[in-house]
Amino acid sequence: MRKIAFGYSTRCNIRCEHCVAADDIPDNKKMELGQAEQLVSELADADVRGISFTAGEPFLHFDDMKQLVTRCSSHGMYTRMVTNCFWAKTGERSDSLVSPLRDSGLRQLRMSYSRWHQKHINRRNIVNAAASCNKVGLDYFVSFVTDFSEADEPYEAFLRENHLKFFPEPLLYAGRAASFERKDLCTDYQDNCCPMNPYLSPDLDMYACCDAGNYFTNTNFFYLGNIKNDTIDNLFQKSETNILYNHIRTLGITTIASFMGFPSREIIKHRKCDLCKKIFDSPETLEMLRNVADTELQHWRR
Repeated sequence: MRKIAFGYSTRCNIRCEHCVAADDIPDNKKMELGQAEQLVSELADADVRGISFTAGEPFLHFDDMKQLVTRCSSHGMYTRMVTNCFWAKTGERSDSLVSPLRDSGLRQLRMSYSRWHQKHINRRNIVNAAASCNKVGLDYFVSFVTDFSEADEPYEAFLRENHLKFFPEPLLYAGRAASFERKDLCTDYQDNCCPMNPYLSPDLDMYACCDAGNYFTNTNFFYLGNIKNDTIDNLFQKSETNILYNHIRTLGITTIASFMGFPSREIIKHRKCDLCKKIFDSPETLEMLRNVADTELQHWRR
């Protein structure tokens, strides 16, 4: 099933120092609503069955989002919205926004939460938003962004104490977090396969990975093209037929790193996205992989 992360706008009302979507330069790009509605229909024609509205803060464009969700629903598309929950200061206010979104066809609310977010957003907002979702039967989960340090333990405890559904999302060391000190992961030797859902930016650039986006600055490895110059279906086909992308999905990043000569003791120190950047944002390594016979790399599968 084809899915995509849809970046309607990059505008956000807070500036978290860990944000992967931004660096030090403010970025407030936005699509035109009519254009975005047409894109939704074109995505449906290209057999896209799931859209996640992300990038900046979607609730800053609430009426537009409600319209886009309605358009998605008319095409039978699954919709999810990612938010920092700045709007859920009270239960009443939260109810007044969640209910119409559910009525428009929204299927899931994904709430961003971390010690960095909560410098700007009261953590009770997450509780209010979750309660509103429960009232109207809207699925939700809390995306708990963490570097797995002791500093995050009180934030995780808060989620557990309030019986909230959450999933720990590893911090990505990109955007504003690129300068953060990295801690060795040292976990089991995993395949680290990645589904790589594409991302569409407000500039209509499309990337093969919603997490990598445009921060692979040395190689632009995941860039697929711009839909002003190509069809959505063609760009999806580029993603689906690229040999190296498919190796990431099936062999996994660990296998590729091992094939390239990375020592096992180094591989287990990296999270999936960091290891991916180490391999595919290196022009030399990428060139070597592109010149390798596909059967040679497949032979490395364990």
